[in-house]
Formats: sequence, C-alpha cells, structure tokens
Amino acid sequence: MKLLMFILIAGSTLAGCQKSTKGNDSANLSETTMKDVSYGTDALQKLDVYLPAGRTIAATKVMVLIHGGGWTAGDKSEFDPYISSLKQRLPDYAIININYRLANNNNNRFPAQENDVKAAMEFISNKLGEYKVSDKIVLLGFSAGAHLALLQGYKYSAPVKPKAVISFFGPTDLVDMYNNPVSIYAPLLLEALIGAKPSENLSAYQQSSPTFFVSSSVPPTMLLHGGKDDLVSYTQSIMLRNKLQAAGVVNQYVFYPNEGHGWYGATLDDSFDKVEAFLDANVK
Repeated sequence: MKLLMFILIAGSTLAGCQKSTKGNDSANLSETTMKDVSYGTDALQKLDVYLPAGRTIAATKVMVLIHGGGWTAGDKSEFDPYISSLKQRLPDYAIININYRLANNNNNRFPAQENDVKAAMEFISNKLGEYKVSDKIVLLGFSAGAHLALLQGYKYSAPVKPKAVISFFGPTDLVDMYNNPVSIYAPLLLEALIGAKPSENLSAYQQSSPTFFVSSSVPPTMLLHGGKDDLVSYTQSIMLRNKLQAAGVVNQYVFYPNEGHGWYGATLDDSFDKVEAFLDANVK
C-alpha cells in the first residue's frame, strides 16, 4: 500500500513538473536568426527570419518585409539597415524579409512576383507553429514591394489574412500609372512587366492593381508617399485612400510634400514612429 502511494505521489509530482516546464518553454526561447531560408526551388525564392527571444504563439506577431526595385531589381538586403530599428520599436514582432523572382526580359513576367509573395505567405503559415509565433501577420513594402504587399493583403484571405498592410510609395493602379506617368520609363516598364499595353490587355492591368480589389473586408492600410516622387505619383496613394474611405476601411495617409521616391534620416524616423502607432492601434 505504501509502495502504491509513493508511485502515485511521484507520478503526480512528475506530471506537475512536466506541465510547468511546458508552460515555460517560451521563456527559454532565445533570439534566433535564419538567413536565406528557401520557400521555393528558385534561387531568389528565399527569406530571412528574425525571431525574438521569449516568443509565444499567442502573443508574437509577424511583420513580412517586401523590397522594391520596379519588379525587375532589388534584394531583401535593402531592408538590412532597418532590421535593428524595427526590432527595437516592435519587440513583440518576428520579422521575415523576403526575396522574389525578378522580371527579366521575357522571364518571370508578372504575376510571377505576386505568386512568389503568395507562396512565401503559404510557407510562413506552415511554419508558425515551428517558429512559435502567431498568425497575426503584417505586410510592409517599399515601392514595387508595397504594390505586392497590397495585392497580397487585398486579393488573398488564405492561408492567412493579414491584419494590416503598410505601403511606402507603392503603385496602386497600374492602368493610371501607365496612362498618366510621372516618369517616361513607367509605361515601358509596365509593358515589359506585363507583356502588353492596357489597350491590349486591360484585364491583366486591373488584376494587378490593388485599387480594383478594395472592399470593406480588406485589412487596415497605411499609405506613405512623397510629394516629389518622380517614379510613382503620390496620386496613386490618394486614389487608394479614397477607395478605402468609401469602403469604410481603417486607413491612414501620410504625405511628405518635400520627399521623393524614398527618404532617410528624421523623415524616416517619423515614418517608423507613425507605423508603430498605426500597428499598436490596429493589430491586437
């Protein structure tokens, strides 16, 4: 009888220890960085993963970064100078910085880039449990990357619907960008990217434009643009803002009248301050 009682008490104690250890797993998770993780078979289908210490599936959100470069150039390394600042400002976020296939002559024409972002999101969704992070995902992009972030956030609710989208000077209506360019290169770039003019394939341009997918269910959106942008007109952000307002979508438009296609220093600090506040208010 005494032996049986000892076994029961020992078993109960062991179970309690195991439960306690399991509950504290997150406290033992250290900060982790994984570079050039493949999400596809192409050499450019890679991403960098930055996981914070003490992360949990319940509380740790995810920010996905998408670089610019006119869909034909650029690299995820362009975000490297900002990773430390984003970590400090958003300590409860994991950061995932992605590459995607670039259009080159007749290779990887659009929507290859859109498809890659979707494939990366599917990969990330399947890794949430392994990475010990939540499904509260935010998309942030610069220029062409902002366009891709908006497309992903507006067109796709699976495998995970983003909680917010942040667009730094991103194209939003490719038809208007072609017909009313601020740069003589824009129409040539879009023709090469899509393989046709809007007059030849209007549907392709519309299907590649975030403004055509606005509804009341799209995620809260923040749009940042410079008044002297000579590549993507600030009117692109205004057109999207107007549609978001008409649909009743939470949005914020940040206009820097003296900035061009990208900015640094105090203005960028101000942008990151506003991004932090927007996410704090809209991603719970």
